[in-house]
Amino acid sequence: MSNYNAFDDKEIEMTTFDFEDGNGSVPAHKHPKGGGWVADTATVDETAYVGAEARVFDYAKVFDYAKVFDNAKVFGNAQVCGDAWVFGDARVFDDARVYGDARVYGDVGVFGDARVYGVAWVYDNAKVFGDARVCGDARVYGVAWVYGDAWVYGDAVVFGNAGVHDNARVFGDARVYGDAMVFGNAQVYGNTKVYGDAKVYDNAWVSGNAWVSGNARVFGDARVYDNAQVYYNVKDFDTSEDIFIEMNGKRYKLVEVV
Repeated sequence: MSNYNAFDDKEIEMTTFDFEDGNGSVPAHKHPKGGGWVADTATVDETAYVGAEARVFDYAKVFDYAKVFDNAKVFGNAQVCGDAWVFGDARVFDDARVYGDARVYGDVGVFGDARVYGVAWVYDNAKVFGDARVCGDARVYGVAWVYGDAWVYGDAVVFGNAGVHDNARVFGDARVYGDAMVFGNAQVYGNTKVYGDAKVYDNAWVSGNAWVSGNARVFGDARVYDNAQVYYNVKDFDTSEDIFIEMNGKRYKLVEVV
């Protein structure tokens, strides 16, 4: 009986690729759907799509019918699944998850233990990280940041240079934009708008059709609701600083009593 091995005279080819993450060339292959490079340590379902310029590496997973394309990268222990799309120059990494019908695109970063799901969109230069959640029909864009344990959900929109962080919640049809910040344990919901340089924090709630704008601060256990408007007015050529509330068509100046 011959001891000849049919593989003795064949060289087993191993393909490698440099994902430019500082680890040099590592064993990798091109995904059959889209032709993008996938590290052998990563997992990508045959039903998923990885575009020619996209990259999936480290221990990342792309499941189901998810798509990663353009110059997008999924790495670390991140997962993209369901019918989610990650594209443009987006980066999904660490232990982040993007799933459902979510869309993450542009120069976006989703990382840490963040989750983007439902039919939420995160785009432009926005960042979602920490343990933050963006879900439902929410939109986060511009250079907005959502981080910490914050949630943005429902039909809420956070954009511009706005930030939502700590344990804050922004939901319903709320809008947070400009340079506004919502943080602490604050809640902003309903048809509210928080914008300009306004800040809502501590345990404050803003709800109904209320607006908080300018340099206004809503904090402590404050509640602003119905059609109230809170704004901060700095008069030209004057150092006086007046805070006003408008409610039910009437305008009130807040006066500190000492």
